[in-house]
Amino acid sequence: MRQAFFDTLESAAEIHRNIYLLSADLGFKLFDSFRSKYPERFYDVGIAEANMIGVAAGLALSGKNVYCYSMAPFLVMRAYEQVRVDIAYHDLNVKLVSVGGGLSYALEGFTHLGLEDLALMRSLPNMTVVAPADAWEARCLAQASCIHQGPLYVRLGKSGDPMVHTSKPDFHIGWPIIVNEGSDLAIIATGSMVYPGTKVVEMLRRGNISATLVSMHTVKPLNSEVLLDLARRHDAMFSLEEHNLGGGLGSAIAELLAETGYRGLFKRIGIPEPLPARMGDTKHLCEVNGLSPEEILNTILARLKESA
Repeated sequence: MRQAFFDTLESAAEIHRNIYLLSADLGFKLFDSFRSKYPERFYDVGIAEANMIGVAAGLALSGKNVYCYSMAPFLVMRAYEQVRVDIAYHDLNVKLVSVGGGLSYALEGFTHLGLEDLALMRSLPNMTVVAPADAWEARCLAQASCIHQGPLYVRLGKSGDPMVHTSKPDFHIGWPIIVNEGSDLAIIATGSMVYPGTKVVEMLRRGNISATLVSMHTVKPLNSEVLLDLARRHDAMFSLEEHNLGGGLGSAIAELLAETGYRGLFKRIGIPEPLPARMGDTKHLCEVNGLSPEEILNTILARLKESA
């Protein structure tokens, strides 16, 4: 996903001469080609994310289309004040591209987990928040980002993300993708959780339960038109995200459903609180936190049984 995004951005930079790329001491091999082709448009600011945001703001005020790259906990949490004051409130044309969203860097410990980023970014004014599901969506997003105006937060996984789409999807920022159409319930997933969602849909089908699966890549602005249509057509809805339950996709959907009087079943599925004091790789921590396809299925079936 990460490689797909930046390969596409590099190609786009041949046409969009105002694209500038900043890195916080990361992505050396990833950016070798970009740096070689456009040395005057690439800056490695070092391990200094807050300073990187200030540099990006200055470039954006000079008419540049700026991309900032770092790991999610450092790009978002460490530099949050600068993002808020320098970028969001000034509505600047800066794209914040994070790697390692969710549990991607699980083996590095809690300091490297990106579990609060969606909540923090969607709370900022003018900020658009997007988490692509696979390399196809990442390529499409990279292309769309070149003409997107205003602050944009992009949440990418680490590497080796499985494919959801077999061909280029009809991707537009702000418009979800229906991965599977069903009639009994809807699963609204974002980012890395869309692929496990496909497995859950298959397992539900074997139990004669028909599920709609949606790739809700754009967390903000949330597409109320699509969500309310899903609510009209389904008596049960579940959100699915590799993020804390508070403030992320599930919270955004819950706010909409509560304000519009949805009378069906809705449940958020994400990282519970408190976070279990466990170490391990991404797969292990997903299982521990109930985000493996099997655990997601169990959660859905248990909630359906409770509400029957």
